[in-house]
Amino acid sequence: MENNNTKIEKFEYDNAIVKNFLIATVVFGVIGMLVGLLIAFQLVFPELNFGIPITTFSRLRPLHTNAVIFAFVGNGIFAGVYYSLQRLLKTRMYSDTLSKIHFWGWQLIILSAAITLPLGYTTSKEYAELEWPIDIAITLIWVVFGWNMFGTILKRRVEHLYVAIWFYIATFITVAMLHVVNSFELPVSFLKSYSWYAGVQDALVQWWYGHNAVAFFLTTPYLGLMYYFVPKAAERPVYSYKLSIVHFWALIFIYIWAGPHHLLYSALPDWAQSLGAVFSVMLIAPSWGGMLNGLLTLRGVWDKVKVEPVLKFFVVALTGYGMATFEGPMLSLKNVNAISHFTDWTIAHVHVGGLAWNGFLTFGMLYWLVPRMWQTNLYSKKLADFHFWIGTLGIIFYAIPMYWAGFTQSFMWKEFTQEGFLKYPNFLETVTALKNLYLLRGIGGTLYFTGVLVMVYNLIKTASAGKFIANEAAEAPALIKFHEEKHEYWHKWIEKRPVQMLIVSFILVAIGGIVEMIPTFLVKSNIPTISSVKPYTPLELEGRDIYIREGCYVCHSQMIRPFRSETERYGDYSKAGEFVYDHPFQWGSKRTGPDLAREGTMKLRKPNAWHFTHMLDPRLTSPNSIMPAYPWLIENNLDISLTPDKIKAMRKLGVPYPEGYENQAVDDLKKQAKEIAEDLKKNNINTSPDKEIIALIAYLQRLGVDVSLEKKQALK
Repeated sequence: MENNNTKIEKFEYDNAIVKNFLIATVVFGVIGMLVGLLIAFQLVFPELNFGIPITTFSRLRPLHTNAVIFAFVGNGIFAGVYYSLQRLLKTRMYSDTLSKIHFWGWQLIILSAAITLPLGYTTSKEYAELEWPIDIAITLIWVVFGWNMFGTILKRRVEHLYVAIWFYIATFITVAMLHVVNSFELPVSFLKSYSWYAGVQDALVQWWYGHNAVAFFLTTPYLGLMYYFVPKAAERPVYSYKLSIVHFWALIFIYIWAGPHHLLYSALPDWAQSLGAVFSVMLIAPSWGGMLNGLLTLRGVWDKVKVEPVLKFFVVALTGYGMATFEGPMLSLKNVNAISHFTDWTIAHVHVGGLAWNGFLTFGMLYWLVPRMWQTNLYSKKLADFHFWIGTLGIIFYAIPMYWAGFTQSFMWKEFTQEGFLKYPNFLETVTALKNLYLLRGIGGTLYFTGVLVMVYNLIKTASAGKFIANEAAEAPALIKFHEEKHEYWHKWIEKRPVQMLIVSFILVAIGGIVEMIPTFLVKSNIPTISSVKPYTPLELEGRDIYIREGCYVCHSQMIRPFRSETERYGDYSKAGEFVYDHPFQWGSKRTGPDLAREGTMKLRKPNAWHFTHMLDPRLTSPNSIMPAYPWLIENNLDISLTPDKIKAMRKLGVPYPEGYENQAVDDLKKQAKEIAEDLKKNNINTSPDKEIIALIAYLQRLGVDVSLEKKQALK
């Protein structure tokens, strides 16, 4: 490098904002993992649901995922970005005020999620469950973050943008695009909305978002942090700068196409499934390029790795990233996905990435940052080593039982007797077979969480022994430039131009979504209609909203794949046209309980009294069930104050309710509710027609009926 201007300027780094995000990372890490630990043991001991709404597995599971992803990892991202960005650009953040708005705004969003999700306010879209006012708040705070980041980049003292900053830029623009597109919803009330999309289209948009939320929130910013903190901790330059260039551009272009691999063998058009699978397999190359670039940066310092806990955490983090990014493409192959989908194999896969890649990289970053920011030494390397080993053991004890459980589930679901019948026709047999494995998973989580508590103690003792400097003095030349080469390499041009890099990144990540979504939305043959499929009745619509509120989608899918084992167990496979009025879709991603797509058909239909008793206490109808009880559904009166507004909202979304039907909807609702209540009385169950359980029963009994009617008509 050369300094074109020898004038040395003095300034200060803002460490206060980094400190705030670090503290939030630790606090929400503990909370998010504690909730995860509770729900892990709820699958072994259902009594830990405590019989109240806010502590049931189905309501806490979205809280756990949101807390870990957006509170723990999110705050960790911002801590690392605010620390590294200032030092890479040799300047203070653009605006202290924007930094504070970003911090407190993000924490208020997290608090809003922590309140609304256990209360049942959810959109049911995985990793995007928060309702529309919070979605708007996320958008505004994300803009504040981007504004502050780009303001800092534009006032930099270093002309060249280091590779970590490329990943930060791509993260900002892509997450913004994903969030806005997936969050199109029509509000019904302050905390109730319906997705703008329906059925197949909603599923495609959701998993375009869902997969790339993992890509561009859990991966690309952490790769930026890896490119900064691993070389810093190793005190060596990154192994290959050229490899980082290929890694960045290939990764952001390919990743965005991979979402449909979550929908293999579903009602999504086959061409979209294949496209997602092809690009998913291609992801191995850039992902492993990044992993190897990180690991090879440590070449020659392996003796240092043995004694430095920070480097140990980084090595396992990169290894976990490599394992997860090899396994992900493999799970995108149809023959592998046929085994893994809807099983605990997916849970294992996600947690290898989450616990090792995100968790251990964050821990290593914290152990590196806190001593430097408090100007002292780490309180205890022995405790940090203990954290490393017990955390690694926790990952192993978590992942291996979940892989075993995944294979057990799939093989039991698919196994037939010599006579050609399902060997395990009762789904509960597969659930009870997993209890010991779930217990081992819980033990693994306990080990991992123990390590986190040890880290908290170690960091508190470290900070208390040092002195924190909120505004760290620094100095640098007014402008730092690289030597100009006679034959400048092609990429150097864009490394000096952040706005152009932002625009090119946006174009690259937008291409995949456009190609996959536009044909699905505009070409009618992709979603053939079914004449017998009708809109839900008002009572069924209210029941569906209760189903969503209680988080039933967390454990039950509504998507029967075209496998003999599934059609034998559940009935005819699912078609695209049967979901055209589903705002949002309810296909699910995990079967802890059986699929419900045909629950109301003659093959699976159960008496209304069975559903009533099952919700009161699942153990009464299904001994050894691990499902929570929902007694409040029997006690709560059904709120029908919004029913007319829901009908109007659905009509705006294209559901063919007649004009003015909202004026008749409540009467129709009461009439159908009375019929169900009278049927329950025949089985000695006396309950009022205005209870929530009545609406839920109506919805469950409707599932699959329309398609079953069409099949009967075709046979005639």
